[in-house]
Amino acid sequence: MKPVRKAIFPVGGLGTRFLPATKALPKEMLPIVDKPLIEYAVDEARAAGIEEFIFVTGRGKSAIEDHFDNHYELEQTLAERGKQDELEQVNQAKLDAGQVAYVRQMSPLGLGHAVWCARNLVNDEPFAVLLADDLIQADTPTLAEMVDVYETHGGNVVSLMEVPDHHTSRYGIVEPGESNGRLVEIRGLIEKPAPADAPSNLAIVGRYVLQPSIMNHLSEAKTGAGNEIQLTDSMMAMVGEVPFNGLRLEGIRYDCGTKSGFLAAGIAFALMREDLAPEVRERIGRLLEAE
Repeated sequence: MKPVRKAIFPVGGLGTRFLPATKALPKEMLPIVDKPLIEYAVDEARAAGIEEFIFVTGRGKSAIEDHFDNHYELEQTLAERGKQDELEQVNQAKLDAGQVAYVRQMSPLGLGHAVWCARNLVNDEPFAVLLADDLIQADTPTLAEMVDVYETHGGNVVSLMEVPDHHTSRYGIVEPGESNGRLVEIRGLIEKPAPADAPSNLAIVGRYVLQPSIMNHLSEAKTGAGNEIQLTDSMMAMVGEVPFNGLRLEGIRYDCGTKSGFLAAGIAFALMREDLAPEVRERIGRLLEAE
């Protein structure tokens, strides 16, 4: 099996739920404490051994490109002022030359279409897909665990979590087969089914390890739920072609595509910081007392 060296980050969305904040700022650049959402996803990919980072962008997303690039004036100013901690944080975000690529998704035709836009950069290698909206707080990076599953079983691997039955219409839902601890065989998938049509309450979280042959299915450009080209539909076409497993999520997933999930993530990640936690707890306590 070829190793998983490449990761796709679909970041072409308009971020309409966060308007007017996202009128000029990409949603993926909104900060959780002091680091943008997209950097958390990139850090998770790095921890899983990813070497090539492919961003599928759209209009108005140049801030993402700038964030992972050199910023000579800022770096020089920080160095001159002796702000070494801040300089180190800025340098940690940078990706090396030749390690990053950007491709445009000309039209917002769905997640499957965004992944397909990177087909020429993926070529014949397995690859990961990370959705920055899904921020996962876990002791071991989720994608690293999924890569371990891939290296043992091959094929496709997705991250799974249980959702309330009445929420199945918000997610891609799997039809599970045999289970072995956190590992679940996948026998089928369906995108955003009504509760009555859902084969389970196991939903796909925004982490995938996929075989390059999925691009053949995505090339058919078949539309599904929401009249979009769904990644889930092409994964369904691969059931039986390659081994297909899901790994139950171990950690907490924050849906940062919603305002409440984004705010909850900010509080949770602030409480993990020794320099912030005491004051944040105090301020939250005051707010609750004032209600």
